[in-house]
Amino acid sequence: MSMENILKKITDYKWELPKGYKQGMRVPAIFYVNRKLMEILEKDAVEQAANVATMPGIQKASLVMPDVHVGYGFPIGGVAAFDIEEGVVSPGGVGFDINCGVRLLRSCLSVEEVRPKIRQLIDELFAAVPSGVGSKGRLKVSDKELDEIFIAGAKWAVENGYGQKEDLENCEEHGCLSGGKAEVVSGKARTRGRPQLGTLGSGNHFLEVQYVDKIYDENAAEAMGLKEGMVTAMIHCGSRGLGHQVCTDFLEVLDRAVKKYGIKLPDRQLACAPIKSKEGQDYFAGMAASANYAWCNRQIITHWVRETFEKVFSISGEELHLIYDVAHNIAKFEEHRVDGRKRKVCVHRKGATRAFGPGCREIPQHYRDIGQPVLIPGSMGTPSYVLIGTERAMEESFGSACHGSGRVMSRAAAKRKLRGSAVKSNLEKRGIYVRATQGALLAEEAPEAYKLSDDVVEVVHRAGLSKPVARLLPLGVAKG
Repeated sequence: MSMENILKKITDYKWELPKGYKQGMRVPAIFYVNRKLMEILEKDAVEQAANVATMPGIQKASLVMPDVHVGYGFPIGGVAAFDIEEGVVSPGGVGFDINCGVRLLRSCLSVEEVRPKIRQLIDELFAAVPSGVGSKGRLKVSDKELDEIFIAGAKWAVENGYGQKEDLENCEEHGCLSGGKAEVVSGKARTRGRPQLGTLGSGNHFLEVQYVDKIYDENAAEAMGLKEGMVTAMIHCGSRGLGHQVCTDFLEVLDRAVKKYGIKLPDRQLACAPIKSKEGQDYFAGMAASANYAWCNRQIITHWVRETFEKVFSISGEELHLIYDVAHNIAKFEEHRVDGRKRKVCVHRKGATRAFGPGCREIPQHYRDIGQPVLIPGSMGTPSYVLIGTERAMEESFGSACHGSGRVMSRAAAKRKLRGSAVKSNLEKRGIYVRATQGALLAEEAPEAYKLSDDVVEVVHRAGLSKPVARLLPLGVAKG
């Protein structure tokens, strides 16, 4: 059956799945897609969005971004906000890689200066920042230090010499989500996380050197210090094995909570607990601790990226300024307007980016006139984008936009269809140098396995959820 027979058109970029689609839906599901993306919209992702709409306390709608694909419980690209009195908190609405996110650094270097040394730079970055499955970091932390990181996040890294104070100003939540508690993080999660601080990880995580190819909004670009031809560095990673284990641990706890509190769900993967229950509060505390670990992780990697640029180009690392850092997989308490009045809700963003509009006090003072920077990474050979949040996003999507391109091919299918050596060769023919721990990873993460970032960005732009500021093209990529 065609998706156009299931979804009701609101605009060319916004479609509704009515409440009557599935028994138990409390709100409709809203899909931000165009006809091109609708053709590859997975039926199972539609079902997952409908399932989310049945959850207790959900507000306004189950929202789906254009980079949507099937996830665990919630679709990836899903956004849902829950009333704090009657609603629930759910690991499926955050994901296993808690606070997988992306940050962007701008340099003082031009593409003409960097391109001749891109192989050396990527090789040095590949050596400086450990990557790959189970990779161990250069930094050894004690249990006491791990406890401090769970509470302080990126601030711990800055206070211990890994960065500068202005970095914290340019992070979502200043790099620290309040409410993290060390005591709810299991010993197994600690064991997995302790050696992995300062590592990139595997899968779609990357460290990419890019340059500004095009400016769309001169005023916003100037506020961010972006200029055409400027070289940037983008870091995409999360909470590593620690966050994965915290999610795994609490799925068992919340599965029992579903029975305890008599919550009816159409899918067991939506395991949840009332926000005000002990189980719900403990999960949030563990999720926040993992999010803080992830911000600390990206901050330490940033320090090593700066050191590497210093080494290769004889510049000061302080000349690599953090533009912004955003989370992709997180649940947060925020105030939003619902039914004409402001209410505190727990917003779950899973494969989605916060996109707060101009004037919001939660974003840095120097961005309040333009809106929050929104960072949309491409897939090795495709463009990445810098956008800004909008007032419409605040009205419609709880201040949210897409987070990336979104898969169209499973990792297994990509490995069957593509060869890593061919992917690398094709990228190098286009002037993009890639280093990876193994060839199979390049096949899994090939540009062909993802939607075009151009298409995804066009939808959130035309739907009014964010406005393009700049397009970034890759020069070189280090992959796990």
